[in-house]
Amino acid sequence: MTNKIMVVEDDVALRTQMESALTRAEFHVISEGDGAKVVELVKAEQPSVILMDIQLPNRNGIELVADIREFSAVPIIMVTAQSEVESMEKAFAAGADDYFEKLPWDLDKLLARIKNALRIQQRTNESLKPKEGDGLLRIGSVTLDVVGHEVRKNGERVALTPLEFKLLGTLAATPNKVFSREDLLKDVWDYGYQADTRLVNVHIQRLRSKIEDDPDNPTIVVTVRGVGYKAGQN
Repeated sequence: MTNKIMVVEDDVALRTQMESALTRAEFHVISEGDGAKVVELVKAEQPSVILMDIQLPNRNGIELVADIREFSAVPIIMVTAQSEVESMEKAFAAGADDYFEKLPWDLDKLLARIKNALRIQQRTNESLKPKEGDGLLRIGSVTLDVVGHEVRKNGERVALTPLEFKLLGTLAATPNKVFSREDLLKDVWDYGYQADTRLVNVHIQRLRSKIEDDPDNPTIVVTVRGVGYKAGQN
């Protein structure tokens, strides 16, 4: 089945260019330029990936990300300009998964971002499966069922996005390893090139807000100062 990409962009010329490029890449494309119509369109169309502009008429893209996260874990890639660092960080905190810079326009970068998102969206990940045992990964009070794509803390289900699940699973699968931010960009986001490590920091913060008893004093996803992150002790 063809993956459905939703383009949310109010610049008509850029939106048309993106639609044409994605259609040539054999994606099914739907698009919208009015922020007020986005949430209902997402519910109706159930896209595989959303490309979300930040500055939109009637609704801000960051607000829309937060609204969509109330009912969907669909990968959301922010469409942004280089100068919008603060806006990007707010978008990640709201639940966005990734970003690409729309100026200058780079089709190869866009397609790479979409393919990464689709890979992360997959329900199973062979690299996370335990080599033996009951098929579960554990960090402290948190248990990951990789095949069932489910996370529980103290027996209660925790809702994670596919990217958050892969981030936590990557740490849990190798509990004695300290991952640098660059390691996580490669292993979780599948970036084979240098990217902004703030992407990792913001997603770690969001993940901690869901699984830690006290996100300011984490015991499940632990910071190793000057190096990166590792799984806490079981």
